Amino acid sequence: MPAAYRPKRQSESGFLAVRGLRHHLRRWPAVPAGETTDADPVDGPARTVFLLHGWMDMSASFQFVVDLLPANWTLLAPDWRGFGLSERPAADCYWFPDYLADLDRLLDVLAPGEPVDLVAHSMGGNVAALYAGVRPGRVRKLVNLEGVGMPASRPEQAPDRYREWLDALHAGPSLRDYDSREAVAARLMKNNPRLRADQAAFLAQHWGVAQPDGRFALAGDPAHRLVNPVLYRADEVTEVWRRIEADVLWVLSEHASDWHAFVKEPEYRERLSAIRSLSRATVAGAGHMMHHDRPGAVAALIREFLS
Repeated sequence: MPAAYRPKRQSESGFLAVRGLRHHLRRWPAVPAGETTDADPVDGPARTVFLLHGWMDMSASFQFVVDLLPANWTLLAPDWRGFGLSERPAADCYWFPDYLADLDRLLDVLAPGEPVDLVAHSMGGNVAALYAGVRPGRVRKLVNLEGVGMPASRPEQAPDRYREWLDALHAGPSLRDYDSREAVAARLMKNNPRLRADQAAFLAQHWGVAQPDGRFALAGDPAHRLVNPVLYRADEVTEVWRRIEADVLWVLSEHASDWHAFVKEPEYRERLSAIRSLSRATVAGAGHMMHHDRPGAVAALIREFLS
């Protein structure tokens, strides 16, 4: 196994009690001016940026991009409930409104009364786009990395979806475990062939949690794997997007997966037109995990848009 990726910027871990759960917060503090080098990017004034990870991911996943962002930026990345080091709720259910409420409370604590900049990936991007419409005064700018939403659902899908959810609850959610962190890294590279070996080794340090029997479990609640019984109501989401006042950068990857195909449909373009101030970009040579595949390109887009 190759040596793990060595971060340029070290993160700090802390915990906050939010809505009855212990949430983990990863913080990359701004580098003091006297400690920066010519190799450290510095863009304009210091700022604080919140990084919101995606489904079955965690805050440490942003490390490769963080290392390429301005040294005078403070970067804060929570682990969503039930992901990473954040606590899991007692019930084996996760509802999207809870993510909105968790984010709302976290921002009240960490950035009270001021508009914030959000960079969010996948599920995190979906949460952030909804939040920007529900709390338009709280978001200054949003960089949405592949948080494209879902294909529009139909009411007739509801009976089968509820039945599938109930059956999954009976079966019980589970995630496989691994005999070593090297095996975790190998699985990450299988899931994403573009992931470098040193990056996979770094991520496995955070994703692989040692168990009493010596094996390694993934740092995520298996209940996240359960099908969501609530249909995706695209018309409601569009109305929320219509309330967004922030400038939004909508970033897609060149190599999108099959489920992503709906973004090319006219109906989806009409959805996006609801966002008042929307810029679009595509990251070449990247798949869905663009912050792993092309961190330099992603960091450049973030720096230019937020600055």
